[in-house]
Amino acid sequence: MTSITPKQADPAVTESQSQHGLARLAYAFTGWAEKWFPDAFVFVVLAVIVVAVANLSSGAQPLAIAKGFGAGFWTLIPFTMQMAMVAITGYVVATSPPCTRLINWLASLPSTGRGAVAWVSLVSMAASYFNWALSLVLGGLLVRALARRVELHMDYRAAGAAAYLGLGATWALGLSSSAAMLQANPASLPKSISDITGVIPLSQTIFLWQSVVMGLTILIASVLIAYFSAPEGIHVRTAQDMDCDVSEARSDTQKQTRPGEWFEFTPILPILIVLLAVGFCYTEFSSKPTLQVISNLNTYNFIFLMAGLLLHRNIRSFLNSVTKAVPTTAGVLIQFPLYGAIATMLTGVLGSDGVSISHHIANVFVSIANTETFPVVIGIYSAVLGFLIPSGGGKWIIEAPYVMQAASDLKAHMGWAVQVYNAAEALPNLINPFWMLPLLGVLGLKARDIVGFCFTQLLFHAPLVLFLLWALALTL
Repeated sequence: MTSITPKQADPAVTESQSQHGLARLAYAFTGWAEKWFPDAFVFVVLAVIVVAVANLSSGAQPLAIAKGFGAGFWTLIPFTMQMAMVAITGYVVATSPPCTRLINWLASLPSTGRGAVAWVSLVSMAASYFNWALSLVLGGLLVRALARRVELHMDYRAAGAAAYLGLGATWALGLSSSAAMLQANPASLPKSISDITGVIPLSQTIFLWQSVVMGLTILIASVLIAYFSAPEGIHVRTAQDMDCDVSEARSDTQKQTRPGEWFEFTPILPILIVLLAVGFCYTEFSSKPTLQVISNLNTYNFIFLMAGLLLHRNIRSFLNSVTKAVPTTAGVLIQFPLYGAIATMLTGVLGSDGVSISHHIANVFVSIANTETFPVVIGIYSAVLGFLIPSGGGKWIIEAPYVMQAASDLKAHMGWAVQVYNAAEALPNLINPFWMLPLLGVLGLKARDIVGFCFTQLLFHAPLVLFLLWALALTL
């Protein structure tokens, strides 16, 4: 009598079946993105062409379009330098011996690959409430530290996308909100806006209980999505699988070899420089509101640079870290000028009717809004425009007169109108590679590697954010 043995399950089939729900959806999006999503530089070049064609269709003269392109090309140079310094100073601080120990401790807490991805998302979003720039660098270096724990079998792409959630989900609802900060500071508020809104204190924007509820809801939802969309089993691609170097970046291994190097290795010189920096910070914080000081990107970079110098304890270690950080800024340096050109073409090139494309977009959305639909309509408008002009809040100066005039005419809550704009402005960041560049430089990845997971987040964020904007507005 012939015995019949049970048919052995195909391991590949078993692993595939275990990949279900959000993880399967994210895996499918990532597979498509890895095949079809262009490099970030191609993305911005295509955006320039699309905006130029839109200018032509509005009746703008070709030479006027070309002039707008050239005139706007260098308008973001100060901001480009600021963003490059964000990546450099963050890297310098994070690779100092004390911060390396802190990040390694944070990386020791998760016990599973999925848990690690969710942990990164939580840390990144929590940091972004205080400063969006900090969330990028801290999140990226935490991912690198977790990737060194090979026993976690963590998907490096999903973790990279989780580190980006601070910019794609929560940054504008906290102290990073340039729009809220601008509205709260009368000395910085342009007359074109102040005549409509007056000063709007932070208690009426980011500290509204409605805003806090919205931020916490988005944070919790994002962590859950990050956890359940992270691949498992054979679908995981670790940093080692992707040939990404995640070795610990240390810059304090060199020793003095000759007497002339004493100045490079002594802690005395860094301490003297930092004492000057402390004096400057004292004058800033004693003469200006605290929130205004910490929201200034120049001050943020200054503090981080001085902190990095102090934490490295000597000039040699500090400079070694800076040298390693510079390559992470390549994408920022070459692409931001093109985004400056796009912004000018959208806002400064006039069509045959004498108005810009951004003005047309604003009028379309504002004209269809009423008291009940205002939060949703303006939210959609903010998201659409944010995809064309990526912003850390800077474009509020351009758009506020349209948005806030509509809010005034419809008797909407002025502070909530600012938060509507803020919450929706983060949505396009999830798939626009503009803000990904510093993070991608730290991780050694391409935009196409993480955008599939980011798009999975966007599918849930868009309806959730619009619903919260509408529902919470009813309580005001």
